[in-house]
Amino acid sequence: MADTGSEAPGTRKRSDARRNEETLLAAAAAAFVASGVDVPVRDIATRARVGVGTIYRHFPTRADLIVAVYRHQVEACAEAGPSLLHQNSSALVALAKWIDLFVDFLVTKHGLAGALQSQSATFETLHAYFIDRLVPVCAQLLDAAAETGEIVGGVEAYQLMRGIGNLCIGADADPDYDARRMAQLVIAGLRPQ
Repeated sequence: MADTGSEAPGTRKRSDARRNEETLLAAAAAAFVASGVDVPVRDIATRARVGVGTIYRHFPTRADLIVAVYRHQVEACAEAGPSLLHQNSSALVALAKWIDLFVDFLVTKHGLAGALQSQSATFETLHAYFIDRLVPVCAQLLDAAAETGEIVGGVEAYQLMRGIGNLCIGADADPDYDARRMAQLVIAGLRPQ
């Protein structure tokens, strides 16, 4: 009874498809950062080294692509929190690194805010998804840093994220403004006096 390998090709196809989608999402994210969400699909295809048809096969509309990139980046930010806690001996360092990732996520969304505020039903659930995925991660980091006495207790994750978000508004319009530095000052302000 030799193994025919009948499951391997299907499994490999799924992992190949995932890898191809990851490549497309990374290329689209880079194109969005460079040129905004209205970047021509052919530019994204060139970055991903695929044909335009491949992008449309995976993401039939621009809205589908924007949502997929946004969700992918939210997931990356959400998954980074527990990893940073595990990799760093200081919960405060993990929190600060995660806030840096969060700032990067926020300031690289050229045109996304406008797209999210459009009347497209495709975008309606993204804000709730963002909150549902990232607030618990931020809360976990805050709780860990408070438990070790590295920051004051009682800081609400949503409030901190909203404050950091407000610091990032307009960062792309002013090259002299450093949203990351402002966020670092906020985190430093969480230390006990």
